Amino acid sequence: MLVCQGRAAAHERLAPGRFADPTAMPLLTADERAVVEQVRDGQTPAGWGDRMAYEMVLRCAELMVPRTVAIDDAVRERRNAQVVILGAGLDGRAWRMPELAGADVYEVDQPASQQDKRDRAAALDGKPPTFVPVDFARDRLGDALAAAGHRAAEPTTWVWEGVVPYLTGDQVGVTVRQIASASFAGSRLVVNYQPKSGAIRSGRLLSRAMSLVAGRTSPLAGEPWRSLWAPREMARLLERHGFTVVRDNHLRELATGLLDPEPDGISSRSGRVAVADI
Repeated sequence: MLVCQGRAAAHERLAPGRFADPTAMPLLTADERAVVEQVRDGQTPAGWGDRMAYEMVLRCAELMVPRTVAIDDAVRERRNAQVVILGAGLDGRAWRMPELAGADVYEVDQPASQQDKRDRAAALDGKPPTFVPVDFARDRLGDALAAAGHRAAEPTTWVWEGVVPYLTGDQVGVTVRQIASASFAGSRLVVNYQPKSGAIRSGRLLSRAMSLVAGRTSPLAGEPWRSLWAPREMARLLERHGFTVVRDNHLRELATGLLDPEPDGISSRSGRVAVADI
């Protein structure tokens, strides 16, 4: 939900002409939109608790712009007829990207999260994705996708955004292996992951502490990071399963020329986007 709020706050406000997500606001409930409207209007709340929520959405908006633009560009470059979005959450790509209008888009997520998404997305216009509920503790990704109509003998673009740090290293490895086994020549994997950084870990701890002081529940509280990756480690993992890394950029690099002024806080240091082909 916080990611969706960030995209809604940034829509046509940050990086105009390069970033827009008209699906984000409709995917939020009325209560969730309130802080987004404050950020968009620049109305900084006076109370400490409300200010915390405001700042989190503001920083998330700055984070979402370079991350989303980089992933969208990588998807457009390949123009595969199949796109799989792993851990889709409240991602609106299937509706908002005209380049995907003729593609078969599959969204993979936990069953409960996916049902919530379907309820929220009922009012969106356009062709919806094929929803593929997967419990990664029990289900095999390839089997679930095949049952939904995915064709492993044709190229696929895979979008893996905002998921990797919440998995253990072993779980990441298993998922990459499953992706590779369902990837025909010409496939592309776009993966967002978090690099190893003491500053990032400290920033998350500080955010939780400040939320407690403010009497708010931190959206990060129930989502500990379980794996961080150096670029060379991610490259070795992908190459071990047949992928070739085309590029791997830090969000701060990707923000150059998009955001003015460029963000210099923890949020701007909290991710990389790697593009790998097979």
